[in-house]
Amino acid sequence: MNTRIIGIDLAVTAAHKAIVLDCASNDFVSPLLSFYTDPAELDRLLAVARAGTTEPIRLIAALEATAMSWYSVGSYLERHGVEVYRVNGQQVADLRRVYNRHAKSDRIDARVLARLPVTAPETLHRCYFPSAQILTLQRACREVARLRAAGAAGKNRILATDKFIWLGLPEGVSPFSTTAYWLRENWYSPWQVQAAGVAALTQSWLATEPEDQADTAWVTALLQKAEMVITLYGATEPFDFDSLQASLRREQETVRRAEEQAHDLRLHTVRPLYRHLHPQRHLETLRGVGQDSAAIYLAFIGDCQRFPSLHDFMGWSGMIPYSRQSGEGEAKGLRITKAGPNLVKATAFLNANVARLWDPQIAVLYHHQMVDLGKHHLQAICACATHLLTRVYVILRDNRPYELRDVDGTPVDKRTARRICQERYLVPEEVRIRNNKRAHKARQEARLEKRLQRSRRKR
Repeated sequence: MNTRIIGIDLAVTAAHKAIVLDCASNDFVSPLLSFYTDPAELDRLLAVARAGTTEPIRLIAALEATAMSWYSVGSYLERHGVEVYRVNGQQVADLRRVYNRHAKSDRIDARVLARLPVTAPETLHRCYFPSAQILTLQRACREVARLRAAGAAGKNRILATDKFIWLGLPEGVSPFSTTAYWLRENWYSPWQVQAAGVAALTQSWLATEPEDQADTAWVTALLQKAEMVITLYGATEPFDFDSLQASLRREQETVRRAEEQAHDLRLHTVRPLYRHLHPQRHLETLRGVGQDSAAIYLAFIGDCQRFPSLHDFMGWSGMIPYSRQSGEGEAKGLRITKAGPNLVKATAFLNANVARLWDPQIAVLYHHQMVDLGKHHLQAICACATHLLTRVYVILRDNRPYELRDVDGTPVDKRTARRICQERYLVPEEVRIRNNKRAHKARQEARLEKRLQRSRRKR
């Protein structure tokens, strides 16, 4: 059966560009075609791709992952018998430089996309179109992550303000407790706090929070901190505290709203959908993986069968280092690739940091990276996260729970596993100090200085 490839350079607001390559003759059999995301125009594109032949023809479409345009165009083509492949933008850019080093245009990009299934078919994977429920879960997981990031950013801004106004809140006042929120909204000026005194502040606090009447020890510490600030800045208020308090009220309200929305979304959307799509909940048998993390894995992986092998899955995840090998030499310690969803990589990193404390097989890997190979903590956790993701893949592929085992393969219960991790694979503090980033940098600088000295002696 003859094969024709449609290379499609997608756009967000402008017209998409496409060109058709005939694999038998290795020639382009159409001009550069312009079309929008419209069923009639897509039908015309398919008619052009099939034109000039009466025999059955295999159609392949290679399109770049541009915003969500790929989903609309790709799903329509897939339903009309076209094999759709979504191509990484960096891969297109790399081949474009080979195709034409000094130019970039829609025509060149379309031609490059059409050539990719011929030049590097083993690097392409069939486009995956998740179900409506998987898409909903994925969007909800992304939204929760955005809300958490917004809340964390707001908290950082509040802490920065506390630091330069109050030199940090006094002892006994947690930065995001009810007390701290109340102080920022009502008594944020150190000069007003000093003028009011302990009695007035205590009375104001008890009138607002009567259930916390016993908790007034922080008021004295607040007065002492106010005196320190006034000594530093002088007797006259250097800031407009009315506008500053109004700004902090808005910031705190933004943080509260983001946290509430993230909580409601997790409680009423993410977890119910996850339980419906994965009723066995085998992913939660992994140490360090809870409902929210399992929901993220399920949302982004979807149908695990779309990955032909574990190697393909790990390449998709991005939790593998770059490879650089020539002759008998091979570079070590390279950074991980930028492939894969960032949320999956971040979740795997956080889960692995917990799993190393409870799973002997991950604990021994972390211990080996830190003690034997001299890696710092982040590098060791990345190695553990890679190992953890292989388990996620196997659990989803085989639809079976994970069983905790010792390093020799003996099944163990949770308490025994925890004891093994603490007794055998606890990394000494001196090793952590030796392996931290600052120590690594100092050793690198020392080696560089030695090389420079040797070079000067040779001269």
